[in-house]
Amino acid sequence: MIVVAGEALIDLVPSPQPSAPGDPLPALLPRRGGGPYNTALALGRLGSPTAFCSRISTDSFGEALLDGLRGGGVDTSLVQRGGEPTTLAVADISPDGSAGYGFYAEGTADRLFAVPPALPEGVRALSLGTCSLVLEPGASAYEVLLRREARRGVFTALDPNIRPGLIPDADAYRARFRSWLPDLGLLKLSEEDALWLAGAPAGPAGGAGRAAGGSGVPAGGAGGGLPDAVVAAAREWLAAGPAALVLTRGGDGLTVLTRDGGEVTVPGEPVTVVDTIGAGDTVNAALLHRLDAHGALSYAAVAALGADDWWDILRFAARAAAVTCSRAGAEPPFAAELAA
Repeated sequence: MIVVAGEALIDLVPSPQPSAPGDPLPALLPRRGGGPYNTALALGRLGSPTAFCSRISTDSFGEALLDGLRGGGVDTSLVQRGGEPTTLAVADISPDGSAGYGFYAEGTADRLFAVPPALPEGVRALSLGTCSLVLEPGASAYEVLLRREARRGVFTALDPNIRPGLIPDADAYRARFRSWLPDLGLLKLSEEDALWLAGAPAGPAGGAGRAAGGSGVPAGGAGGGLPDAVVAAAREWLAAGPAALVLTRGGDGLTVLTRDGGEVTVPGEPVTVVDTIGAGDTVNAALLHRLDAHGALSYAAVAALGADDWWDILRFAARAAAVTCSRAGAEPPFAAELAA
């Protein structure tokens, strides 16, 4: 079983329908979301035995979130409940389909997550990331869970999925991020997030713009090398712990850098992007699912993967993310959609 730990929230997404005449404000449609939630749902849809570990509100949004997990075949026995409201994220969709977010997270249920006494027998991997590792007091509890499970031999994966607006002290967060590296087996970042964590400027000066899918979607095309700042930082992070680092690069696809100096890049899948919500989370799930298919949900097994193995794993992840981008909201693919 793969356990995904972190927040579940409601995305408020602008309606594609035109506003009423004279009204400049679009209607906002509630959609289930949160990076870890989307990852768990995507894993369930792909057929991986998956459990979600979080704290979810008892309000109507919380019930809808649980219903979505159960409908995707995800075990919810590790979900804690609370009477506080559900976190809301208001999405702003750019013309290229990429999404920015404003969060309403004060006093919400997911922030009060407590470390579970034990994960079930048979857990082989733990995936974490996004807001849950930023917002206290829950962030410290998730950090304890990460370290405890890593040190008892569970394969760990992290996608920080940086939300700068939620991080009051960037340097403190970067230091905390570096402290997690010795306990990671797999690190996944968007190129934008890697630049932010490295303290390098985004855009042309930093070597990475906000291409379609800059938030984590491989959306078509290929080519272009990684910015020097990203490569230098990636090698430093790999030396500190993870066996591999996967970078999502918008239209340039996906690149994996390995601790032994290897590098493999696959192109993105051509797709008409509706929006990129949940695309990077789909990549997380697809990587774990395909690593499992290769018998590689362990540090040693990931370290032993060859270039052909990584090509297959990354291509699968690119295809899965493209499906998510082809439809509105975080709607990851089912296994049958990727079987062809």
